[in-house]
Amino acid sequence: MNNSISILSNNKNLIIKISESASSNDIKKELKKKLADLKKFYKEEKNPILVTGKMLKTKEIDKIQKMIKGVLDVNIEFDSPRAMGLHSIKRDFKKDIESSETKFFKSSLRSGQKLEFEGSIVIMGDVNDGAEVIAEDNIVVMGNLRGMAHAGAKGNENAIIAAHVINSPQIRIASIIKERDREQIENEMFSYAYVNEENNIQME
Repeated sequence: MNNSISILSNNKNLIIKISESASSNDIKKELKKKLADLKKFYKEEKNPILVTGKMLKTKEIDKIQKMIKGVLDVNIEFDSPRAMGLHSIKRDFKKDIESSETKFFKSSLRSGQKLEFEGSIVIMGDVNDGAEVIAEDNIVVMGNLRGMAHAGAKGNENAIIAAHVINSPQIRIASIIKERDREQIENEMFSYAYVNEENNIQME
């Protein structure tokens, strides 16, 4: 793929902008080619580098940082969060997640347990009250979901939450929160949650 990386500059930063459609392999190949030019530029310039554009996975952030640090002694900032969760979201994004990486957890999740993954999570049991599931993409629970579930945890509003029954007092998709009281949980039976056109979490 050509032009997966653009290099720009302003008064504060040298900006490396990565195309939203660039694969990890595209990024690695093109960045390797451009590092020679960056090295020449930094003989006189010392502004920090800001990596922006595509929402990156933690392993991609680590790889890019290692490649740049291998040739340049410069501060590097990323606008993609390393951690998942509401506190880490800096911007929202939409993407096709039909082929996302999936982690299978072959047990129930007990109170106090926390499961995180940079992709989709399928749990082959229940998620009990007091347990927490955080996924960059979808969350699917084969049993009952009673604990907290946060899908699309790096800002993906296309993510979904599905379970045999969703009995959670709170679920999250991207930066959107849905809370339900005890009466609602007891009287309403839902198994699917997604973000609708009004930018609210809808349950069915």
